[in-house]
Amino acid sequence: MTAVDEARSRGRLHGELYDDSRFRSVFGRDRDRIIGSSAFRRLQYKTQVFVNHEGDHYRTRLTHSLEVAQIARWIAGALKVNKDLAEIVSLAHDLGHPPFGHAGEEALNEKMQAFGGFSHNAHTLKLITKIESRFIEFEGLNLSWEMLEGVVKHNGPILEPHGYIAEYNSLHDLDLKNFSSIEAQISAISDDIAYNNHDIEDGLRADLFRVEQLFDLPAVGKIYQEIRKKYPQIKREMLVGEAKKYLTLAMVTDVIETTQRNLSRYQIKNEEEVRKLGKSLVHFSPPMEIAHQKLKKFLLENMYRHPIVNRMTAEAKKVVSGLFDFYTHSPKHLSMQKITDKKTLAIVVSDYIAGMTDRFAIKEFEDHL
Repeated sequence: MTAVDEARSRGRLHGELYDDSRFRSVFGRDRDRIIGSSAFRRLQYKTQVFVNHEGDHYRTRLTHSLEVAQIARWIAGALKVNKDLAEIVSLAHDLGHPPFGHAGEEALNEKMQAFGGFSHNAHTLKLITKIESRFIEFEGLNLSWEMLEGVVKHNGPILEPHGYIAEYNSLHDLDLKNFSSIEAQISAISDDIAYNNHDIEDGLRADLFRVEQLFDLPAVGKIYQEIRKKYPQIKREMLVGEAKKYLTLAMVTDVIETTQRNLSRYQIKNEEEVRKLGKSLVHFSPPMEIAHQKLKKFLLENMYRHPIVNRMTAEAKKVVSGLFDFYTHSPKHLSMQKITDKKTLAIVVSDYIAGMTDRFAIKEFEDHL
């Protein structure tokens, strides 16, 4: 069995007297704790590309995470592995993102360079194991080992851990040097599939590029042209929705079939062999990978670096950098005891800002700066 076996879970860092095993699975408890967390609710007001208040129809971190989880369950079900784990890793994978997406992360990372930098992946782990404290007996959500391993390594092994990942790993060994479970690998590629499809939709909705500019892209262009040829009077919104359906299907099918071939080629028999293979089992075929990379390049040039998005990015960085400077010089506004150690103060400020939604960060900036 290549799937993670819930019955053989490595358990949780903290033992719990609380027992729900009659009516809920190990990963079912993990799912409920993630969905019930305040960090998960805040994703509703954290941006993907567009600042949250720019429009009601653009993706947020929450809608993105739900789309990733849906695709991950689809792929995991087809491969007959653990759908629940693939879904839950997907729901949690973006919890550590600060406001304003990658712009906010870049600004926080710049401010934290003297203190180890900032990484949304490390902050996700910190949120679910330390900051998101809802229970009396322990810090964090006390999630299963498989869930934590999947979240921290869903993009591959971590050979030189530092900061909070190294700190936590010293208490709870997450086997960082090896690859993650097949379910976490599924979550990672589902993230790419979701991004590809919804960023096309959001970019067209925002008029950052035209449908015709997609026609030369491999895989993508053929789908759009075939639909346009069949329905020449189709409205753009309907065209995009129809194309998204077929492009998602093409990418998901490609991943499933490629992974099935890999499982057969490497004769993988259990979940430990997945982790110790030394490479990812879950990926696109070479032709689809080329299409994927060309689409990423297109979106980078025509969307993420578009003058409109660049202006939003600059404003977002200004807000995050300004708030960091303000709180480090006026920590009394954090309603905490006086902190004299510069590194500790910087980490506290960084954690506080990372937890903000877009709109709260903007309000704080307007109120204080």
